[in-house]
Amino acid sequence: MMSLSAFFKQNVVSDITVDFVVSDRMKDKDGNPIPWQLKTMTEEENERLRKSATKQVKGKNGVKTNETDSEAYIAKLVVASVLYPDLQNAELQESYNVRGADVLIKKMLLPGEFASLVGKVQELNGFDRDLNELVEEVKN
Repeated sequence: MMSLSAFFKQNVVSDITVDFVVSDRMKDKDGNPIPWQLKTMTEEENERLRKSATKQVKGKNGVKTNETDSEAYIAKLVVASVLYPDLQNAELQESYNVRGADVLIKKMLLPGEFASLVGKVQELNGFDRDLNELVEEVKN
């Protein structure tokens, strides 16, 4: 039987960081693509992001329901996972003539680059597992 201590906070690997080349267009002085540094987050952080992208809307008969803006949520998820470059940096935002890291990220990247970054962030944070894979794993 496994020890319960494997689940104790001090024994769990957290704060994983990886380098990922998002774009070949951003190069160092030697012409090499500069990798971005990405990090994992906790579900608590993810929940906060999701809530910040959720608003109440009036439905039929004036009933209010919560609606999450998936585009805003994804942008916030990506921004929260990027350590480098510092998307909060005012000078970087100013160079793109924008305010806000979630606006900056969309201005900096081409659509395919953004999609690639989103995919890596989702993978890093455990969103890459197919539901069918999880069901099979539970069955076994």
